[in-house]
Amino acid sequence: MEILDSIVIGAGQAGLSASYHLSRLGLGHLVLDADESPGGAWQHRWDSLTMRDVHGVAALPASQSPADRGGRANAVVPDYFAEYERTHDLPVLRPVRVDVVQDDPSGGGLLVTRAGNRRWLSRTVVNATGTWSRPFVPHYPGMESFGGEQLHTVDYPGPEYFRGRRTVVVGGGASAIQFLGELAPVTETLWVTRREPVWRSTDFTPDAGRAAVALVEQRVRRGLPPASVVSVTGLALREQERAAQRLGAYRRRPMFSSVEPAGVRFDDGSVERADVILWATGFRPAVAHLAPLHLRSPLGGIALDGTTSVADPRIQLVGYGPSASTIGANRAGRTAARGVADRVRRHAVDGVGAAG
Repeated sequence: MEILDSIVIGAGQAGLSASYHLSRLGLGHLVLDADESPGGAWQHRWDSLTMRDVHGVAALPASQSPADRGGRANAVVPDYFAEYERTHDLPVLRPVRVDVVQDDPSGGGLLVTRAGNRRWLSRTVVNATGTWSRPFVPHYPGMESFGGEQLHTVDYPGPEYFRGRRTVVVGGGASAIQFLGELAPVTETLWVTRREPVWRSTDFTPDAGRAAVALVEQRVRRGLPPASVVSVTGLALREQERAAQRLGAYRRRPMFSSVEPAGVRFDDGSVERADVILWATGFRPAVAHLAPLHLRSPLGGIALDGTTSVADPRIQLVGYGPSASTIGANRAGRTAARGVADRVRRHAVDGVGAAG
């Protein structure tokens, strides 16, 4: 079986960036993508999310970002990614859903990536699976008894679906702010969060962005689970959310203590009626397929030095922690490719392939 320099898992922004840089370095690799078509997680996002809402996307290496600033993000970005794959002849294989990455049992320090009855041998793996496939919903007593509908961000069908249906929006991140902005003008809403929201009172400058990313990176270096960048930058309302603000949509209540068939109950005993609970409660990194490599630290995260796993330097993680943004993903792709090149050179010089 051919031994590749690297397997890239995932063809979102981070995976495509890594593949581009691996190709430039002359490193043999394949990109395995679980989706049937290009676009990464962008193709699964809701129709009302426009390029204006996401403030565009950073340009992939050696290309220009999409010029369309008002179109649907779930169409514009996938088209951009598809053209990028064609232009740079990236070796993307799809649909391939990776089941597991583990040590090759025959030895030699190689990695075997398995997907169904298929397998690939490689010296390294660049994991670019992001978080979209692992939505997180916390458990609260009585959730199973709720007579209405419960949705997560991944299921969000657009504001018209909620018209006339009293909706509890759960979560303190940017998605919750956007959902309230869309829903409050068409239906009655209630916003609940575990913590008091932190609103940003100053402009989000490049320096502020770099400082926020640095804080997230510190957590990852220590082996803690990564936090979102917005958790350290704070929240801000955009112009399209001002109508919801005037309607009182951003008057937050503390988290409810339980769910009942007709609504939610708070610690003070009060009950709020609800037809829908919308869980804008985020995602977790999609890394279960890496479990046999024992990458997690005792603190629950995967400690990284740049993009290189501290526990197993054969593994590069991109789109994880501080690189979970379009700008960060590009930089991480370049860093990961260099990490792969260093590892391959080591293997060529002294035959070292195992972890450590």
